[in-house]
Amino acid sequence: MFSRHALLLAAAAIALTGCGSAQVAAAPAKQSPAAAQQSPTAAALTITDPWVKTAKKGMSAAFGTLVNNTDAEVTIVSGASPLSPKIELHEVVESGGKMIMRPKAGGFVIPAHGTHELRPGGDHIMLMGVAQEVLPGARIPFTLTVKGGEPLEFTAIGKDFAGGKEDYQPGMGHK
Repeated sequence: MFSRHALLLAAAAIALTGCGSAQVAAAPAKQSPAAAQQSPTAAALTITDPWVKTAKKGMSAAFGTLVNNTDAEVTIVSGASPLSPKIELHEVVESGGKMIMRPKAGGFVIPAHGTHELRPGGDHIMLMGVAQEVLPGARIPFTLTVKGGEPLEFTAIGKDFAGGKEDYQPGMGHK
């Protein structure tokens, strides 16, 4: 009886996997950072529509909308990406009648149940020393460090953008 039962189980396993067209239930997969971006309740902090301005080399910037799903404000204090050896959190402000980029003192603060937009001509994630060309559609991984919390990992997509006269190269008033 045991060997007949074992043969039936083996035949069932072969039938399910042999042709490759049958689906076998698997353990639930861990949710990817990209999937977490799609669900506003998936995590305490998410980012929607993350993208990176295409660039040949030098400087570029990342954008999107940070979404805080908690009852307390959240502060992003730094960032990292394999695309750039140096990343700064920047703002664009008026100084002496000119618009300039500069590091954002204190980082990006996202209010409780609020959002913080990262956009060209405003707050953004500055990538300096980019040695690899960023092409349209490129997938760029990022990790943002959250003060007193879990880091936010996401993938931004390379996107052409020529609006707003953003150059993100030395000499654009970068301080």
